Amino acid sequence: MFAGGAVPNIKGVYCLLLVLSYVLIYAEGYVINDYFDLNIDQINKPDKVVVEKIISRRWVIFWHVILSVFGVALGFYIDWKTDVRFLGLLNMGIVGLLFVYSISLKKKLLVGNILVSVLTAWAILVITFCETSNLLHLDVSGSYTQKITRISFLYTAFAFVISLIREVVKDMEDVDGDRRYGCNTMPIAWGIQSTKVFVSVWLVVLIAMLLVVQFYVLILNWWWSAAYSLVLIIVPLIYIFKLLVSAKTSKDYHHLSTLIKMVMFAGILSMLFFRIYLR
Repeated sequence: MFAGGAVPNIKGVYCLLLVLSYVLIYAEGYVINDYFDLNIDQINKPDKVVVEKIISRRWVIFWHVILSVFGVALGFYIDWKTDVRFLGLLNMGIVGLLFVYSISLKKKLLVGNILVSVLTAWAILVITFCETSNLLHLDVSGSYTQKITRISFLYTAFAFVISLIREVVKDMEDVDGDRRYGCNTMPIAWGIQSTKVFVSVWLVVLIAMLLVVQFYVLILNWWWSAAYSLVLIIVPLIYIFKLLVSAKTSKDYHHLSTLIKMVMFAGILSMLFFRIYLR
């Protein structure tokens, strides 16, 4: 329950359905991307190709349709049963964007990277969107609602920046296949060294953002949260920065991508501290 006695728009089973809808939608994004990336993946990661080896292209399209329909339908169902509005239409738009990304946008300089980063960040911001009516009309004095809103935007910014970093690192990993099939990714258009500079700048920005946040966290005496962030997020990011400088092979960039995913996961888990401290 929000400050002032208001009931959240999303709670209980509807919260689970919201999570499920985005799991389905992003899963279909991976499915359709693998479908269109078959030729590229056969060069970049031949041992991990699923399409045609494990599942036929026809079944890939079938599962794409099923996952999309159920993901969008859950959005409309949540609209119908709660005070949330336009979630179904937004989910439909995301499905469309993921499809266009797979067939075209991913081959364009930075456009595909930014789109994936925005959609990754949206997976966090969607909770705030669903509670918009409560956030606009409750708790005008500040405290709880404003704290939750600020925290959601902090995590949204974190998700966007670290996703952008990982997407560009993946482009460096996949440069051989991308070049052969006409993709205009950053490493191809700018070169590896310039791309490293781009990623390095964003790593520095992200580390600086996190350090500033920890300053405020320490003011609140959230010592465990600060220690967690330092050990499992900030220090690993500094280590990633160091590895990036010396990275040369596809294997090096794959290792970096894996480390970045681990930091992303650690960052999301840190939400538990806010649940503890703000209850």
